[in-house]
Amino acid sequence: MNIRLPNAPLTDEQLLQLNNLLQGLEGWQIDWLSGYLSGYRAAQATTDPVSATVAERIKLTILYGSQTGNTEAVAGQLAEKAIASGIDATVFDMADYKPRELKNEQYLAVLTSTHGEGEPPDNAMDLYEFLGGRKAPGLKGLEYSVLSLGDSSYEYFCQTGIDFDERLQKLGATALIPRVDCDVDYDAAAEQWINSFVDSLSSKIQASAPQSPAAASSAAPVVESIYDRKNPFPAPILENQLLNGRGSSKEVHHVELSLDGSGLTYQPGDALGIYPQNDPLLVAQLIETLAFDADATVELDERSDTLLNALMHHREITLLTRPLLEKWAELAGSEELTQLVEDKSALTEWLRGRDVLDLVQSYPIAGLDANGFINLLRKLPPRLYSIASSQAAVDDEVHLTVAAVRYHSHNRDRGGVASTWLADRVTDDTTIPVYIDANKNFKLPADDDAPIIMIGPGTGVAPFRSFMQEREERGARGPNWLFFGDQHFLTDFLYQTEWLGWRKSGLLTNLDVAFSRDQQEKVYVQHRLREKAVEIWNWLQDGAHIYVCGDADNMAPDVNEALLDIICEQGQKSREDATEFLRQLTRDKRYQRDVY
Repeated sequence: MNIRLPNAPLTDEQLLQLNNLLQGLEGWQIDWLSGYLSGYRAAQATTDPVSATVAERIKLTILYGSQTGNTEAVAGQLAEKAIASGIDATVFDMADYKPRELKNEQYLAVLTSTHGEGEPPDNAMDLYEFLGGRKAPGLKGLEYSVLSLGDSSYEYFCQTGIDFDERLQKLGATALIPRVDCDVDYDAAAEQWINSFVDSLSSKIQASAPQSPAAASSAAPVVESIYDRKNPFPAPILENQLLNGRGSSKEVHHVELSLDGSGLTYQPGDALGIYPQNDPLLVAQLIETLAFDADATVELDERSDTLLNALMHHREITLLTRPLLEKWAELAGSEELTQLVEDKSALTEWLRGRDVLDLVQSYPIAGLDANGFINLLRKLPPRLYSIASSQAAVDDEVHLTVAAVRYHSHNRDRGGVASTWLADRVTDDTTIPVYIDANKNFKLPADDDAPIIMIGPGTGVAPFRSFMQEREERGARGPNWLFFGDQHFLTDFLYQTEWLGWRKSGLLTNLDVAFSRDQQEKVYVQHRLREKAVEIWNWLQDGAHIYVCGDADNMAPDVNEALLDIICEQGQKSREDATEFLRQLTRDKRYQRDVY
């Protein structure tokens, strides 16, 4: 949209430059720009009384560490709220922030997720290590707060946020409001933290000199409502096709959904959030075991609903979390469960493969009613799937690669909530509640001539299908190299026809595969990487970008080790220098991972 202002004190060329800048910016980025311009004007002011007042405005630095983009989105919401309240807010990706600038900050917001076994996300690593190192400055005078996003089903729940909070306090900083640790249903808690934080900063503005009308007028613009996490779009299913051949031990589905009429857009590397339904058999077993009435009325998120609908659509029943077990032990009056919760290793072992039905059967609570039961459970969170299509190629569709999770544990057959719903229970008439989960940390290079190396075994290949479709649509000339792995060539080569077609056309420059069960000794993608060490090093010297998608527990660390070995050997570097080389690739957005 080009804005024409007939009385603007700008030349036509300046207006054109301004319109070009504003096009493509998101709402919170425009808000930030508004605050930046106010601060820039204030920095120039010397005698202008209005500008002098602007210079006294509160300046807030917002830092986010994110692996999938959730904390980045919340950081944008904080920026919008702060700017609308007359606060100069600046948002930084932690990877782009210079840690030594901390000593110059007065007000700071730290938003971070936790990755893996209590580790910081990739883009937060430098700042995290700086704050824990000997070079970290004293931060007396800095006021801050931390918002931490996590998943309470993991042992190290919100650990990175806890670490940031403790390190800032140790360096002398003061918490303006207490840290908030959010579970997977983070929206309400994050909004409350934002409001409390901005209110605390606003009280400091009111205590200082009053603002001029010019300074107070920089309110956030009205943003048009679209489908999002809080208001998902009901997407019809277009296709649901099994990708594995007969005899495979895997069950991977290619799912196509329609976004027609939603206005939703996505980029290669983004994820699709899906709100699933629980297994009706598990729900029925729970209700029967608890001797509840399925039609009983319960209070659910400030509204009334039936117990059956609440358990089917709105509450987590397949994962057990430590907070739930702590509350359950207290209500059950069980010394055995209390001791189990206090023994970390024993608890980890007991939780493996168990769900809420196991808890109900093993430790019954006398007098528990349906409403009390619902209030003990956390919200059923959306499941994120890497998008396997380019919108430039498929228009108003979005494609997913979904592995059906099934296993037998403690004398019961069990399955993944979303994956088995999509595999077994959706029909042609089913609509799937979805939203786009943007991920700026897993993106194709802007330079279409840049080489890319894609490492994606199993369903980790999904985003690389979108990468190839996108590069094909763009007419990108950069070379493309895929490393793919699975169990068997004949049954598990996902999207084989497409990959071979791209290789034949020349779009896919190199294709290396590792089928672990097709020979006596297991072979994985990291083995193929080491076999191609010379070529990989040459590609890196030519500016290649490396992408890794898939399993975070085993595959991603093994691939990382292989890359370090290649850099050591081919680059003739020490282990320490190779680690720094790979870290620099991360800073330069040339080493990106989407692991889970």
